[in-house]
Amino acid sequence: MRLRPVGRLGVLAELPDLSTVHRLVAAVRASGLPVVDVVPGYRTVLVTTASAADLAVVRHVLPELDLPAASAVSARQVEIPVVYDGEDLPSVAALTGLSEEEVVRRHTAPDYVVAFLGFAPGFPYLVGLDPSLHVPRRSSPRTSVPAGSVGLAGPQTGVYPQATPGGWQLIGRTPVALFDVTRDPPALLAAGDRLRFVAA
Repeated sequence: MRLRPVGRLGVLAELPDLSTVHRLVAAVRASGLPVVDVVPGYRTVLVTTASAADLAVVRHVLPELDLPAASAVSARQVEIPVVYDGEDLPSVAALTGLSEEEVVRRHTAPDYVVAFLGFAPGFPYLVGLDPSLHVPRRSSPRTSVPAGSVGLAGPQTGVYPQATPGGWQLIGRTPVALFDVTRDPPALLAAGDRLRFVAA
């Protein structure tokens, strides 16, 4: 683990892989350390604090934390229904050399892991996409992608929680609200959750 300072009250832990990221997040949240927030990335965890004294404690303790085994990190199983009628489904089929039906079959086959949330509140970056569905982002992003749109970009798949600009290839849509400010917590998903898409 390598620690880097971030601003006056934060520290960034650089880690070898996503599994270790999720294990460290679980350990920090269970530790009682004086933290304001814990933000996972693909190979980093940002920990922020409220004071310089708290930051000193976190920097001292962080490298010594016992990380739980990957199998012990609790993860929810979530199913997301998808209507596979996305505007880019025909072009994804053409890019991959698969039929539209096969694109849907391969997209619904894996159990995905929520790597982290980013880009927009509640937007899940999901890992576990079948390599045959790795397609480039659109050459020209859309100025507005409807909320609930399911897309592909490179080795990732994800769901747009609200209407935003975006350049992912859209293959379907879900009625499930991934982010709702009236809900506690507002984001439906969290890093480490397992997700499965189900054709509706």
